Amino acid sequence: MSKFFYVLGLFICSSCFISSNLSDIPDRIAVNRNTYFDTLYLPKIDSTETLVKHYAYCLLYDEYYEQAKWVFYSLNKNKINGPFSRSDKFKKDTLINTGSASHSDYKGSGYDRGHLAPAADMTWSKQAMDESFFYSNMSPQTPSFNRGVWRKLESRIRKWVVDYDSLYITTGPVLDTNLTSIGKEVAVPDYFFKSIIGFKDSVVNAIAFILPNEGSKKNLEDFVVSIDSLETFSGLNLNAKTDARLQDSLEKTTCFTCWNFD
Repeated sequence: MSKFFYVLGLFICSSCFISSNLSDIPDRIAVNRNTYFDTLYLPKIDSTETLVKHYAYCLLYDEYYEQAKWVFYSLNKNKINGPFSRSDKFKKDTLINTGSASHSDYKGSGYDRGHLAPAADMTWSKQAMDESFFYSNMSPQTPSFNRGVWRKLESRIRKWVVDYDSLYITTGPVLDTNLTSIGKEVAVPDYFFKSIIGFKDSVVNAIAFILPNEGSKKNLEDFVVSIDSLETFSGLNLNAKTDARLQDSLEKTTCFTCWNFD
């Protein structure tokens, strides 16, 4: 792996939360007529970048690496254990003006087409399920990673939905220089990340993960980092429009007791 894995500034606290009036958030974008995301919690988007909005998630695409820089979506109790099964119909994303990756990029590469926003989180809607198979929502993952610890983390996040009113999830590859590539310059990330914001009544909690793109038998807790550490490692600015006080409370520390790993 080209990048040595430093976990920076990880702190543990027993009561890391902040009160926030979630009904008074003015910054929202419509993904569709029934789905809105609070732009306060999106990563920073530069003036030259375009937010791509699908039915159940939005993303920022990086043409140089031929994949999303990040994918953002929400989960709640009504979105899990739905009636719609995996379609497994991978397809190009026509909303990517420069053209997304495609089947030929992955064919014979030895890498899985790893979901960023997982299909198992989209069982509540046929359209959401179908669109989760856009290649813009894929990144090259080693089979042992995609089918192992990455899937394990996805499953754990769905269990956390029971403990919270809703979750905001930002997930993606850590895009760095000197990465190997497959197909037509689809970069193979060395690391992947997830950032989860949990809302319960007026309480907001956060947790983040950085995982190497390889199989692992470690506990999920071993990959936990603060959001500040994730930002330093990835170069992203998460929760970019939240006020300074909320950012400090969410990003500097990690409340392990707020997230059930049992």
